[in-house]
Amino acid sequence: MTPSSWERDIVAPLATQVRHLVRIAGAIAGSDEGTVRAVMSEAVDVDPVAVDEIILQSYLFAGFPRALNAARAWRSISGIAAPERDSEADASDLAEWRERGVKTCEIVYGDSYEPLRRNIRSLHPTLDEWMIVDGYGKVLSRPGVDLRTRELCIVTACAVAGQQRQLHSHLHGALNAGASVDEVRVTLDAISDLISAEDLGRYQLLLAKVATSQG
Repeated sequence: MTPSSWERDIVAPLATQVRHLVRIAGAIAGSDEGTVRAVMSEAVDVDPVAVDEIILQSYLFAGFPRALNAARAWRSISGIAAPERDSEADASDLAEWRERGVKTCEIVYGDSYEPLRRNIRSLHPTLDEWMIVDGYGKVLSRPGVDLRTRELCIVTACAVAGQQRQLHSHLHGALNAGASVDEVRVTLDAISDLISAEDLGRYQLLLAKVATSQG
């Protein structure tokens, strides 16, 4: 398969199209609608399939209302209609979603995968099932955007939303999915206008600790 332009561009820290995607993800998760529209307006030349994918995955980290509002804004700004159908949305084979969800989650969490599963099951077994089947299988294993880019977008979503526990996990996840420390650092810098300088400094320190622990 020939890589799309955004897949080729990610080699450079941080590629223009990927920078737009991480900013969109962050804005959806914690900014007002005016800011979301402004950030999206900067991204009209980005692969629209990739933008759709980041909007779709935002419901996991920002909730359905923000995902719906973001999709509405993107349709208006881009002028691109939604696809008529999406074969990936077919829930006829939950076993397939579960299988690929396990594989994706194992990549993201690495050596912490089994402890994660035990911890989530201790909170509620249904949350564990939803995490694997819905989160990692149905959503984060979709084609259209690679896992490294998805994880960078999750980092910004968690950062702007102030979800530091999940941010810590997905800083590890981005590195486990193949992002470099420099790519993650520049990803955080890319949302400097969406979070406070104090938060940005704290998150960069957290990244340094994560990088050290994985090194």
